[in-house]
Order: sequence, then structure tokens, then C-alpha cells
Amino acid sequence: QLQLVESGGGLVQPGGSLRRSCAASGFTLDYYVIGWFRKAPGKEREGVSCISSRDGSPYYADSVEGRFTISRDNAKNTVYLQMNSLNAEDTAVYYCAAKSRFQTTDYIMCSRGIVQSWGQGTQVTVSS
Repeated sequence: QLQLVESGGGLVQPGGSLRRSCAASGFTLDYYVIGWFRKAPGKEREGVSCISSRDGSPYYADSVEGRFTISRDNAKNTVYLQMNSLNAEDTAVYYCAAKSRFQTTDYIMCSRGIVQSWGQGTQVTVSS
């Protein structure tokens, strides 16, 4: 059973940074595309960033391009999302997700939001 455990959310001031972690249990991350999604009140769910195990550049939503960085450490079976220059528009519940890399790509997973497993979700609030 695919299990994703998230950590690293919370409250941060505008302009600040946070790093989210998503640890996989019960499967090897190397065979999966891993992504971060967010859902803010009154807005549709957004695919923030997705990364495949294969070579190539990760996908980033335009809203976070240049501010967020996704990375993976297959040895630790963990994916990270470094979020810099945060603003109020980044306030949302953030979820990590996974889908087999044989069934999707980073762009497709982020743009369509079709996944196999979701993390528990963690609130990120950007406020002074």
C-alpha cells in the first residue's frame, strides 16, 4: 500500500521560506512520479510541482516558477518542496501525491491531478 507522510508546514511571514517533506512508505519512490498540489479556499486544486525519476526538468506551475524547487532523494525515499519568497497567495493546504512513472509524466500528473495516492495534507499559512 502506498503511503505518503508529509511534514514541514506551518505559519510563515511574507517573503519567508518553508521546506516541505514527503516520505514514502511501502514503495520505492524511484518508480513513481511525485508531485505537490495545493488547495486554497474558494480556488480549484492546483498542481504546484511534479518530478519524475527520469532525467529532465520538473514541472512547475507558473504561479511558483522561480520560487519553489522540488527535489527527490531516492536513497531516503523522500521528496522535498523548498518554498521561497512566499506570499499570501501561497496560503493553502498542500498535499503530496504519487503515481507510477509507467502511467504518467510529471506534466500530466500536475496538470490533470490524477494520482494513485495522496499524503495527509498540511496547512501552509503566509501571514504577518
